[in-house]
Amino acid sequence: MNNESLVIYIIAVLCLGAVLIMSKDRMPQRFKRGMALTAVIMIALAFVFIIYSLLA
Repeated sequence: MNNESLVIYIIAVLCLGAVLIMSKDRMPQRFKRGMALTAVIMIALAFVFIIYSLLA
């Protein structure tokens, strides 16, 4: 796996999570659940990629 792409993905996902946490009060109610679920899945996938890159 390309480590440079992995680092860029992890930084982007963590920034997305931070933006969602900081803007949760201004977001319409109908988007909150979907965006939070998407962010959780992407962050979990980033940690799986980190573990995979350490073991590979």
